Formats: sequence, C-alpha cells, structure tokens
Amino acid sequence: MQEVRRFIARVAPTDATVLILGPSGTCKELVSRAIHQNSRRANDRFVAVNCGAIVDTLVESELFGYEKGAFTGAAEMRRGKIEVADGGTLFLDEVGELTMPTQASLLCVLQERELNRVGGTRRIPVDVRVVAATNRNLEERIREGRFRADLYFRLKVVQLRMPSLAECREDIPTLASHFLQNLRYVRAVSGFSSEARRILTAHDWPGNIRELEHTIHGALVLWSSEVILPEDLPESLLTSKAQQSAGDSYYDQLGALKRSIVERALLNASGNHAEAARSLDVSTSYLCRLARNLKIPMP
Repeated sequence: MQEVRRFIARVAPTDATVLILGPSGTCKELVSRAIHQNSRRANDRFVAVNCGAIVDTLVESELFGYEKGAFTGAAEMRRGKIEVADGGTLFLDEVGELTMPTQASLLCVLQERELNRVGGTRRIPVDVRVVAATNRNLEERIREGRFRADLYFRLKVVQLRMPSLAECREDIPTLASHFLQNLRYVRAVSGFSSEARRILTAHDWPGNIRELEHTIHGALVLWSSEVILPEDLPESLLTSKAQQSAGDSYYDQLGALKRSIVERALLNASGNHAEAARSLDVSTSYLCRLARNLKIPMP
C-alpha cells in the first residue's frame, strides 16, 4: 500500500491519463479520488461513472449529453458527465464494458479535447483529466475485437495495477485496525485477539478490501467481548482453505466436530433454538449463524 501511495504522489501533480487495473474490491475508485484530491484540479469536480451499470442505449447520452429534441423524451438540453467534469477529473469505472461506438467517441474526446452532444453539431471544448479503471484484461478484449487498441494506449499513459489482498497479506492487520477505528460508531473495541488476527491474515479474501471491511463491520455487530474473537468472525473464515497451514485434516475434523456438537444440542433441545444455545453457553443468534454456515438444517 505504501507503493500505491508513492505512485499517487508522483502521478497526481501531472495531467496524465491513468489506467488502474485490478480485481473488484481493491479500492480503484479510492485511488482515483486520491489522485484528484492531490492534483491541481482538486477544487473542481470529481465525477465518477460506472460504465458497466449504464444501459448500452443510454451510455452516449449519459457521457456526452444531448441536445433538446435529439430523441423522444429529450425535452431540454442536458450536459453529459464529461462536460460536467470540465476542469476536474472524470473517473470511468469498468471502462472495459463500454460499447465499441462509445469507445470511438471517448477516443475523440481524449485526442481532440472536444465533444459532440447527442443530436448536436457544435463541438464543445472540454478540459478534463480521465482516470479509468477495470477488472478486465483489456489486451485480451482487444484480441477478441471488443476493445479498441488505440483507446487502450490512450488510457494507459500511466498504469497502476492494484494488488489483490491475498498478494499483500502483511497489510491485512493494518487495514483491519483501520476499519475497526472507522467503525467505532457501531461498537468500540480495543482490537483483535491473536487468533482472530491470524485468521484474518490467512484468509484469501476473494472480495479483497471491500470484503475485509464488511467482515470487520459484521464482527462488530456480533461482538461479544473487549476484543474481536474468532467466534465473532464468519464461519467461512474459520474453515477457509487459505488458513489451513496445519493441514486439511485438522480443519476438516474441526468442522465435523462443530457440526456434531450443534446437531446434538439441537436434538437434545427438540429443535428449540434458544434452549440449544443455552446448553452450549452461546447466544441464539450465534448458534443460528453457526448452523447456517455449517449448512445444518434448522428445525
């Protein structure tokens, strides 16, 4: 993460177009905002567009705007996101999802620093810095004929690849502590037990930083002591393949033992959740969550 900070410090003062690569949940938008906030454009707008969330037929009008009467329902002129970002920074998230015609129009903006609104003939000058991001392999999409090579090279003037959380496990304890502080409004705890910290560090985190933040939030909601304990974490983390340094058999047996204990408690309590939880000296909500994670049918 310190390498990412150094990258931002070098790139932010320039006006270079930036392409941020990396899997979902690695905070690509957060990096783009940091680039904007440390640039000469910081006092102007930062406009974020999720290209993958816009219907294909509306992408052009959303990005470039439209003139009055350009199509049915266009009762008045509307500026697009690029024009709104004039003087500031435009963040194009999931840029790999843009259609080929929209890619051609975007390339024109990057090259000429001008745009045409949909239905318009007047070319409008724009001064905007573009930061794009994607979790796609754009070179592969170019080979498939789904992304323009000339646009790719325009976007990757400067390129940053955000690492997955599994690639920088040494950062996990620091990030977890950061989220713990940010979420003090939920509950204030002093930290993590050593075992909980080990489990967090060992997990693969397919959802990356976003998944880690949500996990810490959930742990605070379920918190039961002065520190976050393993039982406050999702069961999926406790049986994660990533943390099985002690060997598969240990965790397989641990999961089987937990299942046996819960099933026996429910059987002895004739399916009464509250009574089964009391017999195990745990909360009813924790018992239900444990049963759900272990895929034990609850009567």
